[in-house]
Amino acid sequence: MTDQTEQGYFTEENSADVVISRNAKASDARLAQVMDSITRHLHAMVKEVEPTQEEWLKAITFLTETGHKSDDWRQEFILLSDVLGVSMLVDAINNRKPSGASESTVLGPFHVPDAPERPMGSNICLDGKGERMLVKGRILDTNGAPVTGAKIDVWQTNDDGFYDVQQKGIQPDFNFRGVFRTGDDGAYWFWGAKPRSYPIPDDGPVGQLLGSLGRHPYRPAHLHYIIEAAGFETLVTHIFDPDDEYVHSDAVFGVKESLMAEFVHVADADRIAKVQAEGPFFEVTHDFVLAAET
Repeated sequence: MTDQTEQGYFTEENSADVVISRNAKASDARLAQVMDSITRHLHAMVKEVEPTQEEWLKAITFLTETGHKSDDWRQEFILLSDVLGVSMLVDAINNRKPSGASESTVLGPFHVPDAPERPMGSNICLDGKGERMLVKGRILDTNGAPVTGAKIDVWQTNDDGFYDVQQKGIQPDFNFRGVFRTGDDGAYWFWGAKPRSYPIPDDGPVGQLLGSLGRHPYRPAHLHYIIEAAGFETLVTHIFDPDDEYVHSDAVFGVKESLMAEFVHVADADRIAKVQAEGPFFEVTHDFVLAAET
C-alpha cells in the first residue's frame, strides 16, 4: 500500500504540495504549520524569480558565509533579519499595544544584563566624552497615573558611536549604561551624552548585500530603554533624534514617529545653574506609557 505521506511525483507545478505531503507525520503541529508556509512561499518565490543554477549557488554561498561570520559575540543572521525588516515585523506582531501605550522597537544586539543600578539623576557617561545631555520624563499607565517602582534600564553609544562591549579595554565597563527606579511620582532623570548615528557591522556578507543594494548601514542617533513594572507589560523601545540625517532611513527599520524626542540645546545661565550643569547641555523630555498585563 502506498504511503500517503509520500503522495505524488515531483513536478514544477505541484512541487510545494509534494514536499509538504512528506511532513504529514510531523509530531509538532506548529512546526508542520511553519514548514508548510515556508515551503509554499519559497517555492512560489523560486517560480517567480526563476534563478539560474549559478544564482542559486550564490544564494547558498551567501547564507553559508553569514553562518561563518556568526560567533558568540556577533550574530550575522540577526543582522540579516534586521536589515530585511523581519526583526521589526516580529516585534510588531508580538507587541501590539492598546491605544495610548508607548510603542516598542527592536532590542538590538548590545544590551547587557545586570547593568548597575544607579541613584536617580546619575551620570551614565563614564568616559567624559560628548555633549552633555539631561534625559527626563515620567513612566505612566494608560490612564495617565504615575507608575511607582518602574525599573528603567538604559544604554547608548559613546560619542565615538560605539557601545562599551564593542571596545573592551578602551571604554570603561558599563559606560553609558544604568538602571533606575521610579518613585511615587513616576519620574525619571539621568545624565548622558547626546547620541550619534552609527553603522551596524558592515564588514560581513550582510554589509556587502547592503552595498550591492545601494543601501547605507547607519542607524540614527537613539537611546535604548527596557522598562519593567509589576502588573505591566515590559516595554523594549528607543527614543530618536528627529534631526538625525538617518532618521528616515534607519538600516534596521526601528524608527517610529511616536518615539521621536526633541533634543533641546540649553544655554541659559539660570537654567544651567538650576540643574548644576557645568555649561550648556541638551535636554530631552520623553514620557513612556505602559500597557497593563492581560
